[in-house]
Amino acid sequence: MDVLKLGEPNNFWNAPSYSVKVRGTRYLWGSAGLTTNLTFGKPFVLHIANDQAGEPVTIGIRVAAGNETDLGTIAPGECLSVPVEDICGVYAECTTDSLVHCLIY
Repeated sequence: MDVLKLGEPNNFWNAPSYSVKVRGTRYLWGSAGLTTNLTFGKPFVLHIANDQAGEPVTIGIRVAAGNETDLGTIAPGECLSVPVEDICGVYAECTTDSLVHCLIY
């Protein structure tokens, strides 16, 4: 069994990951340019962690029709897991700057 655990910013996950600097709106997965919702044989989960030294970040999903749904705001050091199925993007919004760490599992 794989275990995800928070750590220092240079070792935030104990599995392969990527980080995105968020100012304004940034896509953590997918794109506003996609015109089709993506469906997978086995849906995956995007694990999102706001850096402990970051600012509050609003997380949302987008579908191909252009509708966006805000899921809520995560504070510095908080995490959220988003199932990725039948959508075309997962975005983050921050009015200042925050580093968001992501892991697809």
